[in-house]
Amino acid sequence: MRGSDERAGSMFSYVSLEDRVPVDHPLREIRRITDRALERLSPRFDTLYITFGRPSIPPEKLLRALLLQALYTIRSERQLIEQIDYNLLFRWFVGLGVDDAVWAPTTFTKNRDRLLDGDIAAAFFEAILLHADRERLLSDDHFTVDGTLLEAWASHKSFQPHDGEPPASGGSSSSEDFRGQRRTNVTHRSTTDPDARLYKKARGRAAQLGYLGHVLMEHRSGLIVKTAVTPADGYGERDAALLMLATIPGRHRITLAGDKGYDIRDFVTELRAMRVTPHIAQHMTHRRSAIDGRTTRHVGYATSQQQRKRVEQGFGWMKTIGGLRKLRHRGGALVQWIFTFTAAAYNIVRMRGLLAAMA
Repeated sequence: MRGSDERAGSMFSYVSLEDRVPVDHPLREIRRITDRALERLSPRFDTLYITFGRPSIPPEKLLRALLLQALYTIRSERQLIEQIDYNLLFRWFVGLGVDDAVWAPTTFTKNRDRLLDGDIAAAFFEAILLHADRERLLSDDHFTVDGTLLEAWASHKSFQPHDGEPPASGGSSSSEDFRGQRRTNVTHRSTTDPDARLYKKARGRAAQLGYLGHVLMEHRSGLIVKTAVTPADGYGERDAALLMLATIPGRHRITLAGDKGYDIRDFVTELRAMRVTPHIAQHMTHRRSAIDGRTTRHVGYATSQQQRKRVEQGFGWMKTIGGLRKLRHRGGALVQWIFTFTAAAYNIVRMRGLLAAMA
């Protein structure tokens, strides 16, 4: 018998959101990991809000929604709110009921800014690492450092002289031709994102306005343990590496792997002074390399060279899935916030797979 195509509406639904989500859905384990981290942050949330007035969006729901944005590559917060409105899976993950009203995009953004002021992204990142440490997923002996270019949400037309006049034609579609002009970070600045810098990754490559994002990865599970964002000026990689290493707890000797860009004599000397064994990839010309046979003759050096390549998995996920290939935020503080939060999202996804394999 052929079924009817009529749309019969119903006044009540007797199936809860919890029953609609499959037991083995990947978001279930991701939410369990996330909720444990949010429980640890609850006392810190209390310091961000006053004890009277109209209740705002709960910070736990805000962070779960932002996590969905990273996991499902949702470009804007307006699209995120739209999908939470009609997607039952998203409603369940965030903690909204079927009949609960969804927030306006502007309200969501203003409440998110409060989390930026409280540096909640760094606290959430550390809470996820604490969970990983209790599960014995972290190494405190062997690390890899690397950096990547984050393209700023600003165009070349916004890169104007400090004291220059605005283009005569004006507007974002200005027809001003800047080819042949010498433009540097010393004399020019972006009017759209003043913190962004003009940077060229290699000789022959096009220059881009952007930031440099840096991570420190441990070798046992490939989890990111430290993050940093610096201006894209060509000098931030090694400074960021030393800054992140300085926050590693303990005084025991550790190893640090990295690509050839870190094979600088001053940098290697600084690492040795910090009791860090530099497992840095050598330049093709060994006479230029600061890494000699004292380091390369050990088996651990070859192992570090194999393990360090896993850091590219994190960068690849954060750019393609996490949406950082083209930044959607402006300003160094906000870029640091979203970079750290996206790194935490990557750790959660990786931990889900590692914990499932251990079960």
